[in-house]
Amino acid sequence: MKKTLLGVAVALAPTAALAHPAAFDHVHGFSEGLAHPLGGADHVLAMVAVGLLAARFDGRAAWAIPLSFMGAMLVGGVVGATGVAMPATEIGIAVSVLTLGLGVAFADRLSAPAAIALAGLFALFHGVAHGAEAPETASGLLYGLGFVAATGALHLAGFGLGRAIAHVGATRGGAVFRIAGAGFAAAGAALLAGVV
Repeated sequence: MKKTLLGVAVALAPTAALAHPAAFDHVHGFSEGLAHPLGGADHVLAMVAVGLLAARFDGRAAWAIPLSFMGAMLVGGVVGATGVAMPATEIGIAVSVLTLGLGVAFADRLSAPAAIALAGLFALFHGVAHGAEAPETASGLLYGLGFVAATGALHLAGFGLGRAIAHVGATRGGAVFRIAGAGFAAAGAALLAGVV
């Protein structure tokens, strides 16, 4: 748990090298990509929810859920960067927060393949948004690496939190997951109400 939190802190912390103009030129794409998922509550909530959802599973599914999200997000990022429009992207992002929150609350009724598929499906919307908003001056590869790094850090934060909740005890931990999932779902509903 301590290593997970330390990794998240290091990944999200600004570095002194970014303050130097020459260094900034080289990491411009990476820093922009790193900042994009952290700049909106919708992205942060969805990505932490993916980590929480993954923590409710054991074995390969615990890793396949966030990896599915990151892989599909990269595909969506390429689509968005090429200018291909995906209908209802913002609605899809809001629905992702709502649905992933419900997944966290009711993971005991969700199969691992279904959780993996949900994470991948909703990641496409997030990826399209990331790709479409990439600065023209940024390196596409570095920008992509940046938003994947931020996404991974948010997944790890959610996963670490989820594993900590799981240690509370089977009954109480399940109740905490349901409350947390309901909170994420309510936030998603609020985001959806603001989009439509």
